[in-house]
Amino acid sequence: MKFKTLKRDQPLALDVFPTISNLKSQISNFKLRASRACHSVPPSMETKPSGLSFFARLGMAFSCFGRLLGSSDFAQAVAPLLDGTTPPPASVKPEPARPAAVAAAPVAPRPDTSGLTVLAILQREGRLIDFPQEDVAAYSAADIGAAARAVHAGSRKVLSQYLTLEPVLKDADGSTVSVPTGFDARRIRLTGEVAGQPPYRGVLKHHGWIATDVRFPSVSDALDARVIAPAEIEL
Repeated sequence: MKFKTLKRDQPLALDVFPTISNLKSQISNFKLRASRACHSVPPSMETKPSGLSFFARLGMAFSCFGRLLGSSDFAQAVAPLLDGTTPPPASVKPEPARPAAVAAAPVAPRPDTSGLTVLAILQREGRLIDFPQEDVAAYSAADIGAAARAVHAGSRKVLSQYLTLEPVLKDADGSTVSVPTGFDARRIRLTGEVAGQPPYRGVLKHHGWIATDVRFPSVSDALDARVIAPAEIEL
């Protein structure tokens, strides 16, 4: 709104100042806009009227005056602003304590049953377990020999089918061999009177065996590897 500049001795014109009705209309409009703003924006925004015009602030003052008289909560929220202090933070309900997670019971490691698998194959092919478990005192030498030949044939079949075996030392049993310094104690075992430091010389009692290839089948976890030979029932 602009005011006209009056020259000296110029009579006052009626249209220099806005009429009272126009001024009341503007104030009423600002009051209506301010009232809507106070009731629609969050309380945190009501305390930040910076940047508003004079008439907007005047309208907000009338609207807030009515809310101060009618609402004790609104008055309590405005009081710290009038005192120049920071309003207290909104109370936050503490979250209920969550139950502590129950630690899972440690699972015992499964024992290695690969050896039982080998026994199961030898039992199936050569009755290797049945033979030593049988009391052969009452049997004749011929019966025992026949059973031993069956065990030998079945065991030999398993070894050739699932393993590739080679002797540790190529020398023949009974020959004299040398044991060098730094020999592999996992491949050569010394017996008799062992004294001093290598190299040694001795008689080969057994050339030993080493598996250069292993072809045993894998066993499913659903099977019980402890069952070396199931019971057989003929119907």
